[in-house]
Amino acid sequence: MNKYGFRIRTRGGSVVENLQVHARDRAEAEDKIRQVYHHCEVLECHEVSPHLKGEGLDLESVISLISKQGSGEP
Repeated sequence: MNKYGFRIRTRGGSVVENLQVHARDRAEAEDKIRQVYHHCEVLECHEVSPHLKGEGLDLESVISLISKQGSGEP
């Protein structure tokens, strides 16, 4: 499943930003949005890229960072 981000205009005219929904494809994502926001207008839709596991800090990199700070290395 993919995650899709939406910016919509409700039938009352309010703009709602950063709505996110999981779906198999864009059509299914729009259907899910329209179930909640009846008669809305989709202003923008984009696929949200998944967060990759390797991007964050792991335990080894935190320990390495702490040891560098303790030894006075820049």
